[in-house]
Amino acid sequence: MRYINELKSGDMISDIYLCKTKQTLKTKAGKSYYSMMLQDKTGTVDAKVWELTPGIEYFEPMDFIKVEGQVTSFQGSLQLNLRRIRRAKEGEYIPADYMPCSRYSIEDMYKELMGYVDSVKEPHLHELLELFFVKNTAFIKSFKEHSAAKSIHHGFVGGLLEHTLSVTKLCDFYTTRYPHLNHDLLITAAICHDIGKTKELSLFPSNDYTDEGQLIGHIVTGVEMIHDAIREIPGFPVVLANELKHCIVAHHGELEYGSPKKPALMEAMALNLADNTDARMETMTEIFDRSEDNLEWLGFNRIFESNIRRTSK
Repeated sequence: MRYINELKSGDMISDIYLCKTKQTLKTKAGKSYYSMMLQDKTGTVDAKVWELTPGIEYFEPMDFIKVEGQVTSFQGSLQLNLRRIRRAKEGEYIPADYMPCSRYSIEDMYKELMGYVDSVKEPHLHELLELFFVKNTAFIKSFKEHSAAKSIHHGFVGGLLEHTLSVTKLCDFYTTRYPHLNHDLLITAAICHDIGKTKELSLFPSNDYTDEGQLIGHIVTGVEMIHDAIREIPGFPVVLANELKHCIVAHHGELEYGSPKKPALMEAMALNLADNTDARMETMTEIFDRSEDNLEWLGFNRIFESNIRRTSK
């Protein structure tokens, strides 16, 4: 099997991939074609079927499909132009080969995150973290396996854990630099800021928005989860609970980015900066990983609203 990260422009392919998405679109001339996103454990790649011939057999999104065609380049990214497709037969593929996963050890990352849990000394916040990350085995399993996003950044198994750990590390650094920050509040908020994504997104291979994700979203869901857990902790200070919830509801920073409130606490501002930093750096990393090694300018990117270029070596 040729993994997606091994493909190069000009290659001819005959391999099995997971069809993550499939759309039937029309060209400017009114001709129908398929636009797809194919996936394996190393990432995703855009694919097109420009000629809907008898060689293109019936298939649906989330099918494993055997494809034949050529790897091309479009606006700095690889694209597959396919001429033959059929559904793969059971036994022709190993499902684990098609689940993208963090490059880092999930167990090692979780152990490191637990070190930050132990660093929180305020008893109510520490007990809150233990309710999720020590005592709730179902939550722990889900948290380790979930992605942090459908497609933009950390969209792989272990992505939620990897993103959470990176945000927590950044927040921990901030507390060594800016003494007005409340370490225990900020670290707790960092560790908990995206727990709602365990309900917003389904597990792989679908990794798609659930009904709860579409209707409510991970920010509100996360605050509800924290609220319910706080009710199990006797004597949890009301002011501290509201400060923690505020950090969660404000962590996207702007109303237009989905935050119900803009940051009012220094800890909420720090969390927003850390979350945005890691999301953008990982997004750039994934853009580079999907592009051809010999390209410097990678074209206009709508996320950054800029033409993207590699740093010269």
